[in-house]
Amino acid sequence: MRTEPKPTRLDRVFSRLDREPERPAHIDVPVMTRHRVVLFASTLVFYAAIVWAVVITSWLVRLDWQIMFFRPYQQWQEIHAFLDYYVVLGQRGPTAVMVAAWLGWRSWRQHTLRPMLALGVSLLLLNITVGAAKIGMGRLGPHYATEIGSNEMWLGGDIFPSGHTANAVVTWGILAYLASTPRARRWLSALSAVISLGVGLTTVYLGTHWLSDVLLGWAAGLLIMLALPWFEPLIARAEAWIFSLRDTWRERRTAPVPATPATPAPTAVGASTLRAPGEEPANPRDTGIAARTAHPPIVPLHLAHGPHPSRSERPPAAPIAPITPLGSRRPPHADRVSRSTTSARPVAGG
Repeated sequence: MRTEPKPTRLDRVFSRLDREPERPAHIDVPVMTRHRVVLFASTLVFYAAIVWAVVITSWLVRLDWQIMFFRPYQQWQEIHAFLDYYVVLGQRGPTAVMVAAWLGWRSWRQHTLRPMLALGVSLLLLNITVGAAKIGMGRLGPHYATEIGSNEMWLGGDIFPSGHTANAVVTWGILAYLASTPRARRWLSALSAVISLGVGLTTVYLGTHWLSDVLLGWAAGLLIMLALPWFEPLIARAEAWIFSLRDTWRERRTAPVPATPATPAPTAVGASTLRAPGEEPANPRDTGIAARTAHPPIVPLHLAHGPHPSRSERPPAAPIAPITPLGSRRPPHADRVSRSTTSARPVAGG
C-alpha cells in the first residue's frame, strides 16, 4: 500500500503562496492617522532632547564616558566573535540586498511596484536625514575621543546618530510596514525592534558608538518609518507612471511597420519636342516605343464571381493588326542611284 508523504509546514506555506492572486484586489496602504501623528511628534521631541543633552554635556555624556571606560568588549570576550557577525544586520549594503530580494519577489508575484518603491523612498530618506545630521554635528567616536568628559561635537566625526542602528530600524521595519495582515505586521514589528535593539547595543559593546549615538539612531529610524504614509501618494503616482511607460514601450514593439509607398518615376514632359541645337528630330516610332517601355500600361484585372469558364467556352480574341513602321528602315544615301536607271555605257568601235 502506497501512501503520500505528509506535507510539512514549509510545503503548506509554498502551496498557499501558489494560490495567491496575481494582484491583490485591495492593498492595505497605511495612512497618516492621528495616533501616528502623535507618535511622530513624540519621537521628534525625543530626538531633539537627545541632541540637546549631548550639546550641553549633560549626564548623558557622562554615562557615555563611563560605558567607554568599562570596555564591554573586554568584559565578555566570549561573545565578541558572534557580535562581529551580528552587527552586519545593521550595515546598509548587505541588509538592503536581502530585503530588496524579498520585496522584489513580492512585487513580481503581486504585479505591483509599491514594495520596491517604498523601500527606495525609505532608504533615500535615511541617507538624507541621517547623513546630514552626521556631517552637521561632526561628533567623534569613543576610539577617537580627544578630551575626557567632553561631548566631542563638531570635530569632524560622523557617528552621531548611529547609522547602523537607524539602518536596522528602517530596513527591517519596512517589512512590517508592508505586511498584508495585522498579525504579520505585529510579528514583523517585534522582530525588527529586537534586531535594531541588538544592533545598537552591539555597536556600544564593540566601542564604535556612544550610547547616546544609539539612542539618536533609534529615534532617526523611527521618524522615517512614521513619516512614510505621507509619501504614499508619491509612490502611487510613480508606480502609475512606470506602468504607463511599460505599456507604451510594449505598444511600440508590437505595432506593425507601415508600408513605404513606391515613388513614381519622373515623367519626361516634352521629351520629343526638346532637343539640343544641331540634333536631328527624333523618330516618332522610337519615341513611342521608349514611352511604352518606361511606363507600361496597367491593365486592371476583373475577377468574375463564380467558376471560371474553360478554354473552349471563352470567346475568340480579336486579331492584332501588325504594326507598320513609318518610313523606310534604311537611311537615305545620296551616292546611290535607283536600279531602274540604266547607266550609259560607251560602245566599242569596230
